[in-house]
Order: sequence, then C-alpha cells, then structure tokens
Amino acid sequence: MLAGAALTGAAPADAAPAGRRIAPGVTYRQFDVGTAAGKAHAHLLTVDLGDPHVRVDLLHPGAVAARDTVSRLANSAGAVAGVNGDFFDITETQHPGVEATGAPVGPAVADGHALKAAVPKGQRFGPALPPGTNTQEVFGVGTDRRARLDRLALTGSVGTPQGSFPLRGLNQYALPQNSVGAFTAKWGGASRKRAVCGTDTERAAPCSSDTREVKVKGGRVVSVSDGPGSGSIPADTTVLVGREDGARELRALSVGDPVSVTHSLVAATSGVPYTFAIGGFPVLRGGKPLSGLDHATSAVRTVLGFKDGGRWLLMLALDGAPAYRTGMTVAEEADTMRTLGASDAFNLDGGGSTELVTREEGAGAVTVRNHPSGGAERPVPNGVGVFSTG
Repeated sequence: MLAGAALTGAAPADAAPAGRRIAPGVTYRQFDVGTAAGKAHAHLLTVDLGDPHVRVDLLHPGAVAARDTVSRLANSAGAVAGVNGDFFDITETQHPGVEATGAPVGPAVADGHALKAAVPKGQRFGPALPPGTNTQEVFGVGTDRRARLDRLALTGSVGTPQGSFPLRGLNQYALPQNSVGAFTAKWGGASRKRAVCGTDTERAAPCSSDTREVKVKGGRVVSVSDGPGSGSIPADTTVLVGREDGARELRALSVGDPVSVTHSLVAATSGVPYTFAIGGFPVLRGGKPLSGLDHATSAVRTVLGFKDGGRWLLMLALDGAPAYRTGMTVAEEADTMRTLGASDAFNLDGGGSTELVTREEGAGAVTVRNHPSGGAERPVPNGVGVFSTG
C-alpha cells in the first residue's frame, strides 16, 4: 500500500525522526532539509555493507527493456528496502512510430553479471551531466562488499570470415553512429528499432535508414534482415544490429557463416569485480562537490552515497508530497549528502520516478515511504535493492 497516498499535502506516514531498524544492518529515518526553494523532506536508508547478513543488488523486471514499480520489483526479489534507479528511455514522441523501450541509460550489473552498456552521451535522458562526466558513470558494490564510484566501458568484438570489428553496443536503446551492437536474451522482447534512431549528439535526430540485423545461433548466422526486429531472444542466440558503417559490415555476412561475439564491461579504476552497478552521475567525490553542479533547478531527487571507505551506504529519496515538491537542486543534493557524512554521492533518476520502500519485520510486502510526486508509483527499469538474511 502507498503510505499516506490519500493524505494530500500531509506529512509522510510513519515518521521516524530518530530512525529505526528495518533489518540487521539497515536503518530508516526521515528528516526535513532547508533549501533555497523551501523545505524538502528526506527519506534515508543507512546500510552497513560490512554486515554479513546484508547485501545490495540491482532490482529489475527480468529484462533490460521492461519496467515495473519499485514496490513490485522489491517484493518479487524479496528485498527489505529499495529505491528507484537510473534514467531511462521514457518517451519517443520525436520518433513517430517508434516505441519507447523503457531501457535505462547507463551500464547495469546484477548479481555479478553485465546486463547492458551505456548509450552515447547525446542520447541520454535526464538533467545535464556535470562537466567531465559521461554516460559510463556507475555507482557499484564490489565483491569486497565496498561501495565505490567508477566508469564501466564496453569492450568486445565480432569475429567473421572477413575479419573482426569492434562491438560498440550491448542491450542498449541507442547505438553509436556507424556501429554494431549486440542484443541478448537479457534485452527482452521490445523492438530494437530505437537502437538506430538519433545520433551521438542529438537524441531527436531521425532514425537511420541504413541498417542491418543478423541473428547468430550456436556460432553461426541463422537469418539476416534489412532492419531491426522485435520479440524475445533465445538464450543461445545473439542479435547483431548495425547502422551506417556497421550495417555495411553486417551485409558481408550470409546465413551459415561462422560468427563469434565477445563482450564485457571494463572498470576504469577498480580491480575488484562488481556484484552490482547502476548508472546515473556523480555529484560528490572525495568529500568535494563536483564543479559545475546545477544550483538553479529544484526537483524531487534520489541519490546514493557512501562513507567510511565504502562500508556504509546511504540511500536518500525526497518526498514528492505537494508541501515538499519543490525538492532541491543537484548542488544542494551534494551538500546534503556531505552533511550526512558521505564522502561520495551519485544522482539517480528523480521527479516522478523518485521512490523509497521498506518492508517491516514480519510483513509480506514493502510499503512506499515517500509520496511519489506524480501521485502514484511510476514504473521504472531498475532500482537498488537491500537484502537481509537476518
């Protein structure tokens, strides 16, 4: 049930100013924050990643190109708490006849497995990125159970009888110009048409007319077509989609040709493998706000942070009730996380997507703790789930 959903303009239900334990190593509390636009109300989860009974992982609906509400994602996964995740392909009004995929912008890792890579910077949804950042930015937790900020870049290749060429996309709603991308069973059944629309610098640019799709099963080409298709992809099949120069590479392939496809996400800084990673953008690094953060636009926001060398995870979601809907700026978000003790912080999707849920001990389902600013939960492609064995 949506806590306090009928209490328009009221303070969130079950306020806990001093905080309370949700599960071993997991605490929830609420508090007000003064901002330039007025009062914001924050919901905060504090998670002890050093507690062996606690883990954090990606919440997702089982496919990259799919959406569901945070409460249903948390309930189906058995999470004790969670927040919404990355920005995503929410609308395609600029491409008539092309369906929005609902797929997220940045890289994603779940249970140690790469789900997808980042779209080109010009194809992203969300507020302007801080200078010097890009769509490969992630917040993640490694096998050492420590949170960190990093970048995850795709590396991969396609081997053919004519030679090999780089793979530049993995389960993403937008491919770079002149490239080939791979779609696997993890993509889901959504149309792959959106992958060839827009350019590296302009999301609304027209869809490419120079495209090719090749299906590879068991290491050999089983079908070719002149445009991206749709429908679920079997576990033993990889679909290659090319645009411009990438399409010309794929036109050299015929049914029966042997093809090998390799891909992985490579971390820019960490030598520790990730068990979980999600896209967004950093706002605080090493105790200092990033330069160029937005000081003007207030909104309801969701942000992750960590302290004590990544042992303690902070998950904050603002309330979207009318009394607090002005929210805060990205710069104020960074300052708030620093005040809470975070050394590093990372902005996730906000506005109508912002949501925080918890499950009371003994309860069969989670409760939405903030008021979503749209008046109801918005289906999202992913989130961050907290799990407890205690």
